[in-house]
Amino acid sequence: MLQIVDYIAKKYSGKVVEVGIGYNWTVAKELKKRGFHVVATDIRPIDINEIAFYVDNVMEPKLKIYEGASLVYSIRPPPEIVPYIVAVAKAVKADCLVRPFANDFYDGKLVNYKGEKFYIWKVVAR
Repeated sequence: MLQIVDYIAKKYSGKVVEVGIGYNWTVAKELKKRGFHVVATDIRPIDINEIAFYVDNVMEPKLKIYEGASLVYSIRPPPEIVPYIVAVAKAVKADCLVRPFANDFYDGKLVNYKGEKFYIWKVVAR
């Protein structure tokens, strides 16, 4: 997962939003250590002291949570919510990164960065 942190740190800055954080906070915590303003969401309440957290359903999102983000990302989300994550990113003019759960295939650009595979949807030219 640290490869994803390195990739994000090289390509993005400022606010990033992790969708469906669950109980794996590795990427969010590492990004915060690197100076990012990290916001996390999940469909149910989760107590993450050091990261801003909001209960949100990405299928009916509160777009205010995501506004101003340079990147909306998700680590191993259920495949059925990936189109909604991409739609939220597009709605707030942010790029989108999804690290699939398994060998799921999406219409984004497949990236293999230092052995870690994930998809990117470029919404804003950088």
